[in-house]
Amino acid sequence: MIPAFQDRLQSVNSEFENFESLQTLQVNLGTICNLHCTHCHVDASSRGKEIMGKEVMSQIVEYLSRHPQLILDITGGCPEMNPHFRFLIEQTAGLASRRMLRSNLVIMAENGWQWLPDFCREQELVVVGSLPCYLEENVDRQRGSGVYHKSIEVLKKLKALGYGTELELNLVYNPGGNYIPGPQMELEEAYKAELRARHSIIFNHLFTITNAPIGRFKEHLEADGSYTDYLRKLANRFNPDAAGNIMCRTLVSVDWRGIVYNCDFNQALGLPITADDGSAVTLSDLDGVVMSGKKIRLSQHCYCCTAGEGSSCTGALTQ
Repeated sequence: MIPAFQDRLQSVNSEFENFESLQTLQVNLGTICNLHCTHCHVDASSRGKEIMGKEVMSQIVEYLSRHPQLILDITGGCPEMNPHFRFLIEQTAGLASRRMLRSNLVIMAENGWQWLPDFCREQELVVVGSLPCYLEENVDRQRGSGVYHKSIEVLKKLKALGYGTELELNLVYNPGGNYIPGPQMELEEAYKAELRARHSIIFNHLFTITNAPIGRFKEHLEADGSYTDYLRKLANRFNPDAAGNIMCRTLVSVDWRGIVYNCDFNQALGLPITADDGSAVTLSDLDGVVMSGKKIRLSQHCYCCTAGEGSSCTGALTQ
């Protein structure tokens, strides 16, 4: 029997299940993607139909204009493939303390998309690039044939534009299977040494992110009968020191329709933040909702954020 995550969190500190204060507005531009990764929790692919339109993007621009101290965290799918991607980026210039683009990197090497690295440079975006390993075989097994080569090509282009020195470039490590990442600092050192030696690539930080047992990854786990074992592994590695730093205490996630969630995982599961009447809160409603102290929607998948060193969209929660 795996204990309820909410009970484990309460046993550490009951305040940890409450929202604290908004620091990051994460926006998911939709499920369209040029890749079909085995660990994807939003089931993104080239067939993705959920695509944020200009109306919701305009609401994001208006919200940021009222809350300019926030971090804007842009994700997908492949956010660059949203047909209004340039509109959102150009309209939010100067409206956030920091704008982070989560990219699979490969898109920047595809025909018709080679303008992206220069655009990121011009817009001074922080690029957070997915690279689940520094070895070609491991990356291509997880993300598809040829992905590693294209990723390296893009990283070299970003370096030439000043990323890793003048502008911030971070990489993301996801495990290739049902295990918990090793120590983030050790992995970062290995990544930096290997990528520099093999390709003369530099970057700022490595974010280790534990695979959530939802979406396509959950299907993979269930297919080989390891879903319960993986969930138990996460629960057994529950780290009380990570509990107070879970990202859902300071972040909200906005989906393609403008509905607001405690995190991107809850968004994938269709678990929105709700008002007192039980209705889903939208971004246009958010200023009217008292978020400080509001209960976070928690479930068993939340164990992935507190296992080992902890996991968030910006990596480990304990160092």
